[in-house]
Amino acid sequence: MPAELSPIDKAKFAAARRAVDFIQDGMKVGLGTGSTAAWMVRCLAERVREERLKIAGVPTSTRTAELARELGIEVVTLDEAKWLDVTIDGADEFDPELNLIKGGGGALLQEKIVATASDQMIVITDAAKEVAHLGAFPLPVEVVPFGWQTTRALIEEMLVSMDVMGRETTLRQNGGKPFVTDEGNYIVDCHLKRIGNPRQLSLVLNQIPGVVENGLFIDLCDIVIIGGAEGEVEVRDINEGTVTQGRVDFAEESNIFSDLD
Repeated sequence: MPAELSPIDKAKFAAARRAVDFIQDGMKVGLGTGSTAAWMVRCLAERVREERLKIAGVPTSTRTAELARELGIEVVTLDEAKWLDVTIDGADEFDPELNLIKGGGGALLQEKIVATASDQMIVITDAAKEVAHLGAFPLPVEVVPFGWQTTRALIEEMLVSMDVMGRETTLRQNGGKPFVTDEGNYIVDCHLKRIGNPRQLSLVLNQIPGVVENGLFIDLCDIVIIGGAEGEVEVRDINEGTVTQGRVDFAEESNIFSDLD
């Protein structure tokens, strides 16, 4: 039940619940990956069940696809959908311009492709993810396995000329072996501490042979929804220049928690 959830889970749920209010019947929706996005999928599934909402969901990872199908959301591929009305996803960090670092869950490539193929991107998060400058969270860079050590060395060499505070890189591990993405690639996490020019860094990273994509999401997020542990939500729309406040009543949301007991 809601009372048994941690404050951070309550904040994630509040943001997710508010985000699905943007979804209308007939929409094609990008479904993000991660713990906050999982709450969104649950909330969306509840609307599908109770309102008989007809939507097509394009998941950004195999685990999101499995959850969506399990909860009764129609899942289609991006090729089938072609273009999306909205994508709702989480973020590891966001700055005042709503630039993001994503990829902590390892799905940054599909997440960026889906977000780019959407009319609108909504990010759901909690206040702890807001930063003045990106970079405290390690920046994920997806690389092909072939020659990954050379690619990593090229990344480190390039970082010398970038406006960053740190240049340490690590290969992401999973059970003592390299973490492998849904596309069969590796992830090099860059511990930069502070990124002075995210746009420049993103462009230069993607010019390095062996780099598939990086976790900087620049000019993609339109709305960020920040949830709080007491159900409070703040909606920032960068295109409209508006900030609105609201609240989610946990007492009215018992259905979504029924399968968590």
